[in-house]
Amino acid sequence: MQLEQLIQTIALAAIPVLFAITLHEAAHGYVARHFGDMTAYQQGRISLNPLRHIDPVGTVLFPLLTLWLGGILFGWAKPVPVNFGALRRPKQDMLWVALAGPASNLVMALGWALLYKMAWLFPGSYFAEPLLGMAEWGIRINVILMVLNLLPLPPLDGGRVAVSLLPHRQAYQLARIEPYGMFILIFLVISGVLGLILLPLVNLMFKLISFLIGL
Repeated sequence: MQLEQLIQTIALAAIPVLFAITLHEAAHGYVARHFGDMTAYQQGRISLNPLRHIDPVGTVLFPLLTLWLGGILFGWAKPVPVNFGALRRPKQDMLWVALAGPASNLVMALGWALLYKMAWLFPGSYFAEPLLGMAEWGIRINVILMVLNLLPLPPLDGGRVAVSLLPHRQAYQLARIEPYGMFILIFLVISGVLGLILLPLVNLMFKLISFLIGL
């Protein structure tokens, strides 16, 4: 990607990225508090302040690198601390805490899609063209984050969902992968395997959102 094109992309994608990671992480903390775990609340992580959730490498460096190299946009934020043992029903409630993040990304993707349609319906507006670009990035980023986080690999949200749903023995075996999960994920990114897994699912979600919004 050329430098000028990269700067333009950053200008359009910055706000959607900040919203996507901030609300995703805050949603985990909010639902955890609802089910009895006050850890994130006590540490001030149930917040709409993006500075509380930004990871310099995962939120800034890695997404810029993947954009520059032309691969699928990939990154992460500082995970909201959740003490699953403090939940009222740890194994069952883990499911809802984990799903809260991807659910927030789905809601945001639909919201950006509605903004895209509004801008598309009023092309003569001064803000129509930049809003179209920003909304397109908002849809893309939130769909990618949602699909990525639903992969059944701890410490991703999908891994937590799988641990919650599996019988205790299989759940314990899957949970043991968590310390190595991020290394596995980075390897999948570098090898290109992650893109092969995600792209069909991401494209399917794009089509579904387009159908629901009527784009």
